[in-house]
Amino acid sequence: MRTRFYNARVLTMQPGQDIFEGEVWVSGDRIIFAGTEEEALDYCNTHKDAILVWDREIDCHRNLLMPGFKNAHTHSAMTLMRSKADDLPLQDWLGTQIFPVEAKMTADDIYHLSKIAIMEYLTSGMTAAFEMYLTPFSVADAFRDCGFRCVQTSCVNNFSQSIELLERYYNEINGRDEYNSFILGVHAEYTCSKELLEEASKLVHKYKAPFWLHVQETESETQECMERYGMSPVEFLDSLGLFDYGGGGYHMVWTDRKDWELMKKRGIYVVTNPGSNTKLASGIAPISDYLREGIPVAIGTDGPASNNCLDMFREMFLVTGLAKLRDHDASSVDALEVLKMATVNGAHAMGLKDADCIAEGKLADIIMLDLSRPNMQPINNIQKNIVYSGSKENVMMTMIGGIIRYENGKFNIGEEPSKIYEKAEEISRRIYGN
Repeated sequence: MRTRFYNARVLTMQPGQDIFEGEVWVSGDRIIFAGTEEEALDYCNTHKDAILVWDREIDCHRNLLMPGFKNAHTHSAMTLMRSKADDLPLQDWLGTQIFPVEAKMTADDIYHLSKIAIMEYLTSGMTAAFEMYLTPFSVADAFRDCGFRCVQTSCVNNFSQSIELLERYYNEINGRDEYNSFILGVHAEYTCSKELLEEASKLVHKYKAPFWLHVQETESETQECMERYGMSPVEFLDSLGLFDYGGGGYHMVWTDRKDWELMKKRGIYVVTNPGSNTKLASGIAPISDYLREGIPVAIGTDGPASNNCLDMFREMFLVTGLAKLRDHDASSVDALEVLKMATVNGAHAMGLKDADCIAEGKLADIIMLDLSRPNMQPINNIQKNIVYSGSKENVMMTMIGGIIRYENGKFNIGEEPSKIYEKAEEISRRIYGN
């Protein structure tokens, strides 16, 4: 498929490059040109042998093209529990509402339930998700079949999956298809024995690979680790060599300066999940401290049971809004930095270095935002509008790997939405009995 976008405003997210008016050309799954109209003419004059025949030419009407958002932490199939497990603290939420339901879910259930989340990601301008759930092969099948980019890690813990399965996932999902990849990880320190984590560390060193897990999401989790090992979770995990090749942690709400020094030393990424942390009253992550220390931050929604909304616009606003409240400083965590977290940093955290910006040779994971909606007018500062006043209503199009998967309210994911919803209702009735 060869697509020409023209008459567009373009935000490439490349350092130092402002929004410009011009064109973006896509061939197959890659961007082959991004520049002004004058640069497009020069390209044609200097590439006489280039075959510039388009399957589709899209007049953007001066709306915005930009890289897709990267949801850097989620549990997609938890759509099943959306609005079924609310208004409880984290440990009660997990023990009474989540774990018992998950015990009844099959791999096939997870395949179908993941598709609802994928549809929501598309409507929010997301082009990739960093997924962690119970049956990685069926998760990979769902994302592949919908044409959505997915990086997975495992939720290995004392009660499910195993180190042997973790290695199998790593070897068999990586390279499986163009949409899926896998990174080593476990659920969390508090759900894993020291012996299990030591085995995970052996895999980290065998493959010289980064490592991911939930880290210091709650104050009690952090205190309990201190009581067990005399160290914070970050310190304890590092003492086992789990971060020797980098990686990162989801949430990281209750860290301190000693943790930050280790995080900087190991090149650890933080994935903040402000919607979930707010709803579960887990706390406010020290985002301004991370930025000041040079620790990279990406953004995730967490799962649709703890959030419950898979909306990057809401997450971006909460990242900066909560930081301002925490710091008592309205200038804290600039919107431009937040936009970088939602795009470039998310791509880098997930190992998607070819999906971080709009540039020649990069993956064509592109979204178009409608700037004619009232919430974007007047056009004073487009980037800040996206963070402070943007919403899903602005997402006109989501393209992944050169294929438009969502456009003007219509999905192109290989299955009709009504069928996906019917299957989800069937699963819900079976598991919940209503």
